[in-house]
Amino acid sequence: MNDERERIFTVEATPVKFGPGAALETGWELRRLGARRVFFVVDPEVLRLGLAEAVLNSIRAEGIEVTLYSDVETEPTLASFERAVAAARAADADAFAALGGGSAIDTAKVANLVISDGGGIMEYVNAPVGGGRQPAGPLRPLLAIPTTPGSGSEATTVAILDLPELKIKTGISHRSMRPTQAIVDPELTRSAPSAVIASAGLDVVCHAAESFLSRPYTSRPRPATPGERPPYQGSNPVADLWSAQAIRNGGQYLRRAVQDAEDSEARGAMMLSATMAGVGFGSAGVHIPHACAYPIAGLKHEYRHPGYPGDKNFVPHGFSVIVTAPAAFRFTFDSDPARHIQAASMLTGQTYEPDDRNALPDALLSLMRDIQAPLGVRTFGYDESDIPALVDGALKQQRLLNVAPRTPTADDLARIFTESMG
Repeated sequence: MNDERERIFTVEATPVKFGPGAALETGWELRRLGARRVFFVVDPEVLRLGLAEAVLNSIRAEGIEVTLYSDVETEPTLASFERAVAAARAADADAFAALGGGSAIDTAKVANLVISDGGGIMEYVNAPVGGGRQPAGPLRPLLAIPTTPGSGSEATTVAILDLPELKIKTGISHRSMRPTQAIVDPELTRSAPSAVIASAGLDVVCHAAESFLSRPYTSRPRPATPGERPPYQGSNPVADLWSAQAIRNGGQYLRRAVQDAEDSEARGAMMLSATMAGVGFGSAGVHIPHACAYPIAGLKHEYRHPGYPGDKNFVPHGFSVIVTAPAAFRFTFDSDPARHIQAASMLTGQTYEPDDRNALPDALLSLMRDIQAPLGVRTFGYDESDIPALVDGALKQQRLLNVAPRTPTADDLARIFTESMG
């Protein structure tokens, strides 16, 4: 067994083009990447609203052939990913692009992965749920254009899928899945409902806080080979900078972004914060709240938020993450009180007593109330009888729990879910 501690961390970032109207340069960016035939994944709601037309025109103006694909589910499943892979294979694409939220971008990531590297989707799904296969080489170019300030998928190595038959959500993660280029255009958020902005923005805040509070990268054993170094490595000085600014922006701008669709400053700041948080947690990692979120979203499909488009029952990802965050951060407080207090101060601009373990939980709950987010797991149709199944689902997310600053036992997770029932 190697007892030497890790001394190396890596931070990789997708090149980002940001600003109002930046999406009109999509065609230029794809031509720069050498694209001739693009498989373009577009969220169906984005397509319905007409937000894709100008982007498509910019691609076609560069002489690039486009296969438009919009069969994207709000919470992608194995079946929906498989449909996208089949369509991409038929298109014989040499490049990929995505316009939409995390679901559209993740769909493009998985289609690119399988088309470029072969095999089946479950071979790549993170162990122990899937085979944990690692791509043998680089994938084809992927350009990502987010329309919601949330998942940060345009900057991450991760794609998430729902496996209803297993009653769990899980993911695929590898550094080669990180998009080649991102275009972040604040104007694309104007049509997003306030509930979508609320959930997406809370996901940003939680990404950043979990990353900032993850275990230090130096606390892990040094890997035997560079290839064994995990994508989520723990907090480090560079990831901390990205995460800290995303936390500050969440506290400063999220309330405004939810309240006013025309507040381009606030929505733009949250769009950029999603990318910042994506860079931060793409290196440091997320942990307990996200591990708990997967069974919350996967075990039951009864919840329907009236502010979300469509008629599908699902728990929006940001809401599933944030409901356990106050209890989770109360649990991790003793691992590094000063760092938890720092995170609370960045979110609120206030000062706290150094032993106030409720500073960050209370700051998050205040933000959740102000933007009318669900405040407990019970809202989604769960009660205390469901806690063993929720705990079992969270324990399956060892890739995430391994970077928690304090490793939870099954009993610890049960207490977190109990405190989070609401």
